[in-house]
Amino acid sequence: MKAVGIVVEYNPFHNGHLYQVEQAKQATHADVVIAIMSASFLQRGEPAIVSKWFRTEMALSRGVDIVLELPYIYSTQKAETFANGAIAILKEVGVEYINFGSESGDVDSFNQLSDFMHEHKDEFDQLVKKHIKKGYSYPRATTAAFQDLHPASNMLSLTEPNNILGFHYIKAIRDQHASIKATTTLRKQAQYHDAFVTGHAIASATSIRKALMDKDINEISHVMPEETFSLLNEYQRSYQLLHTWEHYFNMLQYKILSTPLTELRSIYECEEGLEYRMKDLIKDSMSFTELMERFKTKRYTWTRLQRLLTHILTNTTKTEMEEACSTYKPPYIRLLGMTQNGRSYLNKTKSDREVPIITKFSKASGIQKQIEERVTNIYLSPLKKEHFIKEMKQEFSRSPIILNH
Repeated sequence: MKAVGIVVEYNPFHNGHLYQVEQAKQATHADVVIAIMSASFLQRGEPAIVSKWFRTEMALSRGVDIVLELPYIYSTQKAETFANGAIAILKEVGVEYINFGSESGDVDSFNQLSDFMHEHKDEFDQLVKKHIKKGYSYPRATTAAFQDLHPASNMLSLTEPNNILGFHYIKAIRDQHASIKATTTLRKQAQYHDAFVTGHAIASATSIRKALMDKDINEISHVMPEETFSLLNEYQRSYQLLHTWEHYFNMLQYKILSTPLTELRSIYECEEGLEYRMKDLIKDSMSFTELMERFKTKRYTWTRLQRLLTHILTNTTKTEMEEACSTYKPPYIRLLGMTQNGRSYLNKTKSDREVPIITKFSKASGIQKQIEERVTNIYLSPLKKEHFIKEMKQEFSRSPIILNH
């Protein structure tokens, strides 16, 4: 059986994601689609609006055959580390292809760029350091360094977020010597940063999340599959919320105010005196949004600072991350859900895998398990007490979701 992998957040699963699943199958003639999905907290440093279990069911109901968890140690990272973690998992489960969405739509341009950047790696790294010393944010420094290299005018642009991730998937495949072929799907209609849902059937996840907070969900039902619409409604009915940073603000405020500066300094991504600025700003910020608007600078982007605050919320230290990410080979891979087709694939490829696929969190071990358990506790904390207790108990004993189609 031939498998294609996709790396996703599904926050939530919408018609654009459905289009990618269909295009990935069509482009590769794959028998199986494997999604590597971020769990509780996401790459932009924000909580997923609904749990990984609800998002897994959304995916399985519309063409994905296997959903595997992308651990926190990768899901809340800059593009390079995020991509390396995802590719390591896809490599272990034996996919022949990866498919990613892009603003380019031309995979040859990604391969051309990868060759160019590999050839100029040392020079590029030095230029990035030079621009960071000027006070540039890391994304701005990498863009400026890229422009300084004077690539050909027809070279792929690294200013678009999905192109950046795509480039890092290609780079990770090269660096890990993975025998994975890359394909890309051109993003249709909506772009990553689009802020509003229109009458089109495809909208960005950003605009959908904004609309979910501002409007009646029925007004945006046309941009998502029926199963997503139903599951979002079910989550809201059951738990009376869709997770946003504001649900965690009081906890974050307490955490920053009560933690000594030396301990804040030990948190992953806390650099260059940010702990002093946080301590000062958190005292009179009335909301998470207000804090972020005051916190961001030219040097530190909103996303970079959100990730730092996520690590403070979850008490994730530099030492822990260094240990957990010392190798990209995962200690285990967690299966969140599968179809019968997916189960058949996993059974047929079992003897080829070096890393165990676990079906219950109780079978996990090591530093990755310690971090995931703590992160899940924090993610579930806004739920009412009875729901929190139930969900935490289920987290250890719950088996993967299985859809029989």
